[in-house]
Amino acid sequence: MSDSTILGGGDQPGRDRRRFPGISSRAYEHPADRSALVALRKLSGFDTVFKALSGLLPERSLRLLYLSDSVRVSDRQFAHLNDMLRDACYILDLEKVPAMYVTQNPQPNAMCIGLDGPIIVVTTGLVELLDEEEMRAVIGHEVGHALSGHAVYRTVLLFLTDFALKVAWIPLGNVAVMALVTALREWFRKSELSADRAGLLVGQDLQASMRGLMKLAGGHHLHEMNVDAFLEQADEYEEAGDLRDSVLKIMNVLPRSHPFTTVRAAELRKWAAGRDHQRIMDGHYPLRADDRNTSVSDSFRESAAHYADTVRSSRDPLMAFVRDIAGGAGDLGGRLRDRFTGSGARGGSAPAGDGTGPDGGSARGGGTGPGDGGADGGGRTDGGGAGPGPVNGSGAPGDGPPNRG
Repeated sequence: MSDSTILGGGDQPGRDRRRFPGISSRAYEHPADRSALVALRKLSGFDTVFKALSGLLPERSLRLLYLSDSVRVSDRQFAHLNDMLRDACYILDLEKVPAMYVTQNPQPNAMCIGLDGPIIVVTTGLVELLDEEEMRAVIGHEVGHALSGHAVYRTVLLFLTDFALKVAWIPLGNVAVMALVTALREWFRKSELSADRAGLLVGQDLQASMRGLMKLAGGHHLHEMNVDAFLEQADEYEEAGDLRDSVLKIMNVLPRSHPFTTVRAAELRKWAAGRDHQRIMDGHYPLRADDRNTSVSDSFRESAAHYADTVRSSRDPLMAFVRDIAGGAGDLGGRLRDRFTGSGARGGSAPAGDGTGPDGGSARGGGTGPGDGGADGGGRTDGGGAGPGPVNGSGAPGDGPPNRG
């Protein structure tokens, strides 16, 4: 079979795209996402137990809801989306094409949920916002979720999290629950980075992927935006400020199921320029048939190595401080003070003194206030939703509206 895609109804795509027969989701998964999924897949009977729990979940109700109150994508309804969906499944070699619905909602969003079979839902706000190539990347993103099994694992784990919250009244139960929720959200955020990569493999147009993320952040005024300037925001976000800003960044991202949009764009650009992406495009990638032989310990080592590399290469002040500690730096109290006040080794600044001279302690005036960055940029936060609609792509209804998943 040729590398170019073949769409339903004999239509040909606007340009040739490479196909990846038998590709394993491990090829594009973020290391932290991959290690968790490999461990879950190794548990004997895990999927069977998950699906047995489906009767306790509102999945059947959701399927009926979308069937009764949304438009199912087919060759007769939203035919162009149907072509993109079949195209994405063909490129990633997903045998069973998921059901897809368009639901009326001005909030641009998409999600993939389901235990017995994945369901993809996109909102009218998203359909109206994105052009064809941008939408292709979004649909590829959702098909990537389906291929990785995120729809199954995330749906049930969110149910288990909700169940754990109900018993949080047990002594120390709240601490354990918050640790679980925090860990799950970290995994969810990494799974979004995985799906962004799948979207790029399907669309094979990095600029379209970037434009789509940029529109999610700034709306449809594309003529007023610039991809390079948008990516510069990600660089500034990573390296700006002092240790206080680093702590605020952590606090801002903890309740979110999705990484910030500029961060997603920067992560995707980095992966697209890397060796792993190029090897996939050259036809060298792990195969689905070998998933059962994947080593859990190797996957965890790759994940640990990724986080270690992140600490080493990050320009964030907190990560720099962690490197100082790991390197056995002396005078930790002084370094901590400098990081918090922003008087550490910034470009052009003098070394911190002992505070006894006439300028001693003057560095305390340079940092941003503790209230800076407390908002989520436009007031969009995850969580808090209560309705059954597709609101954040995390695989759970009503989990908050900001981003596609």
